[in-house]
Amino acid sequence: MTEKKQIKVAFPHMGNVYIAWASALRKLGVEPLIPPYTSKKTLELGTKYSPDSICLPYKLILGNFMQALENGADYVAMISSPGICRLGEYGQSIRNVLKDLGYESKYTELQLYDGFKGMYKFLTELSGVRNPITLIKAINIAVRKMFVLDRIENLFSYYRAREEEPGTAEKHYNRSLALVLDANNIRELKQAEKEAIKEIKMTSTDKEKEVVNVDITGEIFLVQDPFSNQNIEKELGKMGVQVRRSLTVSGFIKDAIIPKWFKKGETHLERAFRMAKPYLMRDIGGDALESVSDVAYANEKGTDGIIHISPFTCMPEIMSQNIFPSMREDCEIPILTLIMDEQTGRAGYITRLEAFVDLIKRKKYHKKHKEAPVI
Repeated sequence: MTEKKQIKVAFPHMGNVYIAWASALRKLGVEPLIPPYTSKKTLELGTKYSPDSICLPYKLILGNFMQALENGADYVAMISSPGICRLGEYGQSIRNVLKDLGYESKYTELQLYDGFKGMYKFLTELSGVRNPITLIKAINIAVRKMFVLDRIENLFSYYRAREEEPGTAEKHYNRSLALVLDANNIRELKQAEKEAIKEIKMTSTDKEKEVVNVDITGEIFLVQDPFSNQNIEKELGKMGVQVRRSLTVSGFIKDAIIPKWFKKGETHLERAFRMAKPYLMRDIGGDALESVSDVAYANEKGTDGIIHISPFTCMPEIMSQNIFPSMREDCEIPILTLIMDEQTGRAGYITRLEAFVDLIKRKKYHKKHKEAPVI
């Protein structure tokens, strides 16, 4: 009797999301084919076969899929979304490109706002598993891992900004990721989180180091993905900046996947509708509503600065950037806007970050000593 072939499913990289996805698929007997981590080659492949005016995330996702298919993927799994953002059209476009290039694979989409039901249907289609208990366990481990990953990411940011020896916190963080990746059930995951926290806390810190706090908001792919944002958090960490991502995958999961009766407190999207209202009355697509509200929220809680990062040609984020000047009357927080594409030069990018960090450090110093800043 021939053994049934285990299907290989590929999904695009976006930060550490692959760790959660891989856990869910393995629970269902599906082999996750994790593409080579996004690189210049990935970007070159995606750019070569993409429309000229399309945004950076599209190019990187296409490149991810092409590399995965070259490595034997049977399925490519894409996310999709209704509404104004072009993301809703990306799936069909990518499918057509892959077909035109001669790649033979099955294609499936996860509708972002179909909630728990959509996730359940998506995993059933991929795996063929119909047992509801097995499917719920797979979703549960993936969701919980994503929350754990975001928590240890925040802890890592604290220690990276204060480390005595550059690179030490990152070494401990990478070991902590391996612990989370290897956890196969909830009990193991809880233990992995405890060990991951201990691992990161082994970083020696300079308690006298001047540290400023900066939030990062904008288009969620660029906020989450180190390659596409040119390792912005790492670069800021070197400058003594503790970074907090305003947009997180766990926050999105809380809004879109977790049923209402399991949610505690105000979700990110609920806060977005509340705090963006004086400046933006309705959702205009993408993460624009969240971006506007994140500026107001960061200002309210006294964050030293906020960085808005978005892909070139992203219309919702262009709209939010045009709203920021009108927020100056109510919000004192310094805002840096960064627009990214494959042509973004690293030297100029780092110079802008250094200037911004210098600005907020001087502003914080003068505020602390109640002096008027020198202009």
